[in-house]
Amino acid sequence: MNNSVLHRANTRGSADHGWLKSFHTFSFAGYYNPERVHFGALRVLNDDTVDGGRGFGDHPHDNMEIISIPLEGELQHKDSMRNIAVIKAGEIQVMSAGTGIYHAEYNKNPNEPVKFLQIWVFPNKRDVTPRYDQIKLNIDDKPNVLHQVLSPDPNDEGVWVHQDAWFHMGHFTKGTSTTYNLKKEGNGIYFFVLKGSFKVDGQDLDTRDGYGVWDVQEVKLEAGSDAELLIMEVPMEVRL
Repeated sequence: MNNSVLHRANTRGSADHGWLKSFHTFSFAGYYNPERVHFGALRVLNDDTVDGGRGFGDHPHDNMEIISIPLEGELQHKDSMRNIAVIKAGEIQVMSAGTGIYHAEYNKNPNEPVKFLQIWVFPNKRDVTPRYDQIKLNIDDKPNVLHQVLSPDPNDEGVWVHQDAWFHMGHFTKGTSTTYNLKKEGNGIYFFVLKGSFKVDGQDLDTRDGYGVWDVQEVKLEAGSDAELLIMEVPMEVRL
């Protein structure tokens, strides 16, 4: 029998800094919930909106795999590895913080907000050489399919991380069903509905709801409306 945890959108932690509005699925900054510190190797799932012309100044990270997925607008990135780039909806960015990096993120558009997910995954190796990558995704080209956007393999589809983790995304039309098959035994799967409604393993989910399951081999999915879904498969046991 599988185990599961349900995080409704309206139960997330939140922060309103005026220029930044953020919702935290897991404990982050001023939000702490001892029952929501992490889901296996998935440590942070932040749903951020940054006002036009504003952003995060230089700040440090180390020993964390950091993934950014823009949902609307464009986000400029600058880091201590001398990378300067703009990421926008339809792309994904990854950084291995490793031995330590500084980076800054800004919304260069003065008139439109940028909305993006910032996700942290615990690595399976400490003190690796920091690195940066970003790619364009092709999710819109093929609806009703789960597209792999992240894996542990540099030669596989999507970006890669120092962890036995796989991320998939898909846009689905109402009534479409599919099955997600676990990639590695001992992993769990966290489903995050970006838009619309889904039935996941019999559980009804709406926009920005999160649902984690483990001790399963496969999970059946059905779109209750035209909907978008992010799936994060991660190890459930991590050495912190």
